[in-house]
This record gives sequence, structure tokens and C-alpha cells, in this order.
Amino acid sequence: MELQQTNAPSASQTSSPVTQEAQLMTVAQSLEAAFLSEMLKSAGVGETPSAFGGGAGEDQFASFMRDEQAKQMTAAGGIGLAQSMFDAMMARSQ
Repeated sequence: MELQQTNAPSASQTSSPVTQEAQLMTVAQSLEAAFLSEMLKSAGVGETPSAFGGGAGEDQFASFMRDEQAKQMTAAGGIGLAQSMFDAMMARSQ
């Protein structure tokens, strides 16, 4: 059996600048959402109140709530961190 080498373009050669920009913005927004989620955690968002709390279930799912809140904050414009990271990544990719 003989194998033939093909000269198929790699993924980086086939992606257009528009899709690369979209991918970089998606990554930047994910990083901003992760950052905001950690800041919400540090601020105490989602902690169980001492009275009338949801118990162990609330504690276990608080991180999901913070993550979704951070994603919504980023989708609504965020704090500008995603745009700064996007600009830096675009500068490095050129």
C-alpha cells in the first residue's frame, strides 16, 4: 500500500481574517467573563445567606449563577477588558 502526500492547506491558511477576528473576540469575551466571575465571587455574590438560605444545593450551584451573570455582563458590554485583550491579540497576530 502506497501513501501519497497531499498538500492540503492548514487550518491557519484557510481561515479568513473575518473568522480569525471573530474567534479572537470570542476568546477575549470568554476571558473577560471568567475574570468577572472571579470578581463576583470575591465580592460575595451567590453566598448563602445565614437565614432562609437554600442549603447545600444553593452552595453547589452558586458558581453556575455567577458564571452566567458574568457572561451576561460581558454580552452587555462588560468593562472593556475583552476589547483590550482583542486589540492586543490582533496586534500580535499581524
